[in-house]
Amino acid sequence: MRKFEKKHNFRTLSMVFLEKVVIFARRTSIVAFMGQVIVGRKKELAQISQYYNSGKAEFIAVYGRRRVGKTFLIRQYFKNQFAFDMTGVMEGSKSEQMAAFHAALKTYGYKGKKNQNWIDAFFALRQLLESKIEEGTRCVVFIDELPCLDTPKAGFVNALGHFWNNWANWQSEIMLIVCGSATSWMVRNVIDNHGGLHDRITHEMHLHPFTLGEAEEFFASNGFVWNRLSVVQTYMAIGGVPYYMSLFDKTDSPATGLDRLFFSNNAELKKEYRRLFSSLFKNPQPYLEIIALLAKQPKGMTREEISVALDTDNNGRLGDMLTDLVYCDFLRKCNVREKRVKTNSAIYQLVDFYTIFYNTFINRSNVDEHFWTHNINTPAINAWYGLAFERICKAHMPQIKSALGIANVSTEYYTWRTKQTENGAQIDIIIDRADNTINLCEVKYSEELYSLDREEYLKIKNRIKAFQEITNTRSSIIPTMITTFGMKEGMYSDQIIAKIDMDALF
Repeated sequence: MRKFEKKHNFRTLSMVFLEKVVIFARRTSIVAFMGQVIVGRKKELAQISQYYNSGKAEFIAVYGRRRVGKTFLIRQYFKNQFAFDMTGVMEGSKSEQMAAFHAALKTYGYKGKKNQNWIDAFFALRQLLESKIEEGTRCVVFIDELPCLDTPKAGFVNALGHFWNNWANWQSEIMLIVCGSATSWMVRNVIDNHGGLHDRITHEMHLHPFTLGEAEEFFASNGFVWNRLSVVQTYMAIGGVPYYMSLFDKTDSPATGLDRLFFSNNAELKKEYRRLFSSLFKNPQPYLEIIALLAKQPKGMTREEISVALDTDNNGRLGDMLTDLVYCDFLRKCNVREKRVKTNSAIYQLVDFYTIFYNTFINRSNVDEHFWTHNINTPAINAWYGLAFERICKAHMPQIKSALGIANVSTEYYTWRTKQTENGAQIDIIIDRADNTINLCEVKYSEELYSLDREEYLKIKNRIKAFQEITNTRSSIIPTMITTFGMKEGMYSDQIIAKIDMDALF
């Protein structure tokens, strides 16, 4: 009885400690855990704590693009206090994967022989864990880079399903966490598996890149004294990928940092590009062709347009590749509307900041090691800033809604365009609200207060008129301007009803 009470008290203290961590996480998105600092990830930290203390067997799939911080989050949260953990061998053969698994078993105390197939290997893992399980104490198992283990004809996924269904699922102390950068593989083979793992995942965690606010906190926690424009300009090139941000030095300006990481000899983020796609897809070339095509079409393309441009069949294979790229946070599938509500045309837009920057500036013959510094304020860079700021806004719609005071209003957002006017018309962002109101948003990047002149005001007015006439909407229209530093007072500024600046995006 005393032994049980001792174990029970250990679990209770663990739960209390983790609850305190979560309370702190809710107050700030910089969370200290066991001496380590995890920036952001408030939601994920709260979820892990909840699953840890659920009192039942848990099977958690963590996935997201390469370099987004999946492994760091899990290892730092648990401080590597696992009952078993191993990492798949990148591009390894079946024998290499089996050897890595067996080496991990030995590290954690397994004394048996090396296994020749995955069924036996998972049975060996069961034997190891049976010797470690204690009532009332979590037994955490972590398998990283899970897709690497699934070599051709190895039967890995079936063996994993058998291990979970036949034994682990019935052990309330077991917490199995599997992780992988090959996001589409994780979704198809684990989360949406139609075989032995069908509906077996108890929770899934899709780790996305940092938001602007989290990026700002990341830089601040590492001693940077950048202002928000510097954070925005850096985000335009690399997005919210923590590893990419970690490569900047606090003595860098955004421009000198980009020169060093993208344009110098042996630049780290220049070499990263092909490694990124090779780590995600066994045959990366078709995906690279889709990315290169969409990088030249910032407004996006339909699946049919992509098929024609690449001279490939518009079949299920193309659809699967586009879906894979959406899963990996490279593409966004959205609606561009010709006529509101009645006609939708799904398009695919490239939204990953790093791949857009690479294809725009790096994937060309360029020998200037200080290209970015030498070309600041040129028309080409300024035009790119404008498009990149629009992408940032679209990636931060919850923050924009909050700034507009409509966080709790059900909304849909999309880009609108028409060819029915003389020169065509396009509106950057339309926020279609459930309260019969529409925010027609114009996005303007400027490194000073934005001045709305007569010509631009008339363009906005004509776009609104075209939208009303073509869609026959009865909703109230609110002209909305999203700028970097706000608007300068002038003859036409008071015609814009709603105004927000980049601070709202943080």
